[in-house]
Formats: sequence, C-alpha cells, structure tokens
Amino acid sequence: MKLRVLVPTHVAIDEEVDKINAQAADGAFCLLPRHVDFVAALVPGLLSYHIGDRETFLAVNGGTLVKCGDEVLVSTPDAVPGRELAELRRAIEETFATRGEREERARSALQKIEADFIRRFVELEEYG
Repeated sequence: MKLRVLVPTHVAIDEEVDKINAQAADGAFCLLPRHVDFVAALVPGLLSYHIGDRETFLAVNGGTLVKCGDEVLVSTPDAVPGRELAELRRAIEETFATRGEREERARSALQKIEADFIRRFVELEEYG
C-alpha cells in the first residue's frame, strides 16, 4: 500500500508499506493491502506502519484516514515520526516545546500589534 501522511506544511510520510495500525474514536484497527476501502476519524495517538519486519511509529494529533484501493491518505494537523517509542517521546517533547516557544512569541507580537492599534486609534480620536 502507498501511505501518504499530510500535515499543513508538508508531506510527512510517503512510503510503500505492508501494514498500518491506527486508532479511531471507536477503537484501534489494522489495514492490510486487500482491506476494503475505509474512512476513519483518527484520535490523537499512535499510528504505526510496517515495511517488511520493520515497524515505525508516528504520533498524530487526530485527523482523517482514507483508504482507497492501494492508497492510504492521512491528513493530520501534527505528525511526529519515530522508530522506537522512547525516541518518539523525546521527539514529541522537543516538537511541542519548540512549538510552545513559537506560539508564545507570536502571542506577544500580536499583543504588541493590538496595543499599537489601540494607541493609534485613540490618537486619531483626539485629533478628530
């Protein structure tokens, strides 16, 4: 099967795989190449896929999985890959720590823009 995992900024995974395990709101499931076409709303958690006897994990933040023929497409807001669970945990912590710092800087910049907008609006009212 062709597994393609899409996040908003790029294609996170584009691989030929033998098996996919994922989790939906109503439970875990496994997809094999001849599985019937399938659509599932994923919950935040682990998705794993097998290439031969090698298993790779992918932490996903919810999303949608669509299997159509021999293609499986996953669309998710966040995906962090890892070969082993301990490695994946570190990668997730680093990703979210970095994201938290970026979000904090963005919030701070937005607050400065809002304060400047209000200050200029008040100045316009004083002159008008």
